[in-house]
Amino acid sequence: MELIEEGPCRFRIPERGGMRVPGVVFAAPELLPEAAGDQALDQVVNVAALPGIVGASYAMPDVHWGYGFPIGGVAATDADAGGVVSPGGVGFDISCGVRLLAARCDRDALAPRLEAVMDALGRTVPRGAGRGAVWHLGRRELARVLAEGARYAVERGHGVERDLERCEDGGTLPGAAAAAEVSDRALERGLGQLGSLGSGNHFLEVQAVETVYDEPAARAMGLREGQVCVMIHCGSRGLGHQICTDHVRAMERAMPRYGIRVPDRQLACVPVGSEEGAAYLAAMAAAANYARANRQLLGEATRRAFERHAGGTGLDLVYDISHNLAKIETHAVDGVEHRLCVHRKGATRALPAGHPDLPPDLAATGQPVLIPGTMGTASYVLAGRPDGGHAWHSTCHGAGRVRSRHSAAREVRGDRLRADLEAAGVAVRGSTPRGLAEEAPGAYKDIDAVVAASETAGLCGKVARLVPIGVVKG
Repeated sequence: MELIEEGPCRFRIPERGGMRVPGVVFAAPELLPEAAGDQALDQVVNVAALPGIVGASYAMPDVHWGYGFPIGGVAATDADAGGVVSPGGVGFDISCGVRLLAARCDRDALAPRLEAVMDALGRTVPRGAGRGAVWHLGRRELARVLAEGARYAVERGHGVERDLERCEDGGTLPGAAAAAEVSDRALERGLGQLGSLGSGNHFLEVQAVETVYDEPAARAMGLREGQVCVMIHCGSRGLGHQICTDHVRAMERAMPRYGIRVPDRQLACVPVGSEEGAAYLAAMAAAANYARANRQLLGEATRRAFERHAGGTGLDLVYDISHNLAKIETHAVDGVEHRLCVHRKGATRALPAGHPDLPPDLAATGQPVLIPGTMGTASYVLAGRPDGGHAWHSTCHGAGRVRSRHSAAREVRGDRLRADLEAAGVAVRGSTPRGLAEEAPGAYKDIDAVVAASETAGLCGKVARLVPIGVVKG
C-alpha cells in the first residue's frame, strides 16, 4: 500500500486500479492499521471505487477493519450525478451514537452517593444481547417512534423540550419509512428493546470533567472542571441490524440492473435516487429515530436514578450525536455546491461555529463532538472547526479496535479487569467477565493519541477531557 505523507497526520493513497478518487487517511504514523492483521486501508481503496464518489475516500485516526467500509470511514457521493448509497457505509448498528448529560454537582459531592446511584443504574438499565427495555410498547407506538424518534419520547413524558434542542436533527431524522415499509422481523426485534444498551462496546458511564481546554466552548455546552457527567453509548439494537441486513440483500439483487460492479460484495449499493436507494434511506431514518428514542429513554432512566439517590443534582443534555449514518447534505465540491450523500461509519459529524444546523446557544462555539473512550480511560468532548470541511465536517468516533473481541478475551481475565477498575476508583456494574475482557482498554488504540491526531489534522478542537468514575457495561 503506497502511503504519501502530505502533512501532519494526513496520508494520501494515490489513485490506482478502479479508484475514482484518492484515499486520505488522517492519522499519526503509529495509529495506522497494521497490514498483517487489519485490512482497513484496502477498504479505503475499495470505497474509492464507488460510483459517484467525490473528494476522497477518507479514514479517521481510529480507523479499523469493518464490513465493506472501514470503521472510521467517510465517503460522499453526488446524489444528483449517479452517486450511490451503501449500507456498508453506515453499518449494522444504524445511528449508533453518544449522548452526554451534565449534572449540577461536582465529583466530590456525588462521592458519598455514587455506589447507591450505580446500584440503581445497574438494576434499571437493561443490557445484553437479548430483549429488555425501559419502555414496553405496542406496534402502534413503535410506528410513532420510527417516525418521530426522540420527539415522540419527549411528547410521552420521557424528557423535556430542551433535550430536543440539543439533539442532532432535533431528535427526529425526517423522511423515515412508515412501519409498514419495515420488515416484520425488524419490527419484532425492535418491540422488546427500546431503552436498552445492548452489548459489545456500548455503555452508560458516570464521568467527571478532568480538564477543560476551551473555556468559552465548555461554558456554552454547560461543562466545567470537576463536574459530574453521564455518557451513554448505544444505537438502534436489533431493529437497525435487521434493516441493514434486509437492504444489503435487496441491493445485492438490484446492482446488476444498474450496471454497478464493486470490488467487494460488502459494498453493495444502488443510486441514491433509485427506488431501492430511497427505500434504504427511509428505513435507515426510521432506525435512526429508534436509536435517538433509545438514548432518550436511557437518559431519562439515568435522571430518575440520580433524582432518587443523589437528589437535587439534575442532569441537562449537552448533546446527542450519531456516528453511523448516511445523510443528504450540501457541500462545496470544486467551489460549486452539490447535494451529497455523506456516509459516516464510525465517524462523527463535526459542524463548525456559525453552521446553520447548530442551535443558537452553540452557534459561536461549534457542534459538540462526543468521543467515548474505553473502560478505565478518558472520553472527550470536542468541537467542530471551520477547516474541518475537507472531510465533509467529520472526525473520529472513539478509540478504534486493534484486537478482536476473541483475542482480547484470550489475553485478559474479566474478573481481574473488574478488580483493577474498582481499585482505580471506577465502580463497575453488570457485565459478564468475558464481556468485560472483550472490551479491555488494551484492545483499543490510545484515545488521547486518536484525539490529538484528529486535532492536528484540523478536524476538530478539544473542549474537555472526562474520566470514568462508574460504568454500566452492555
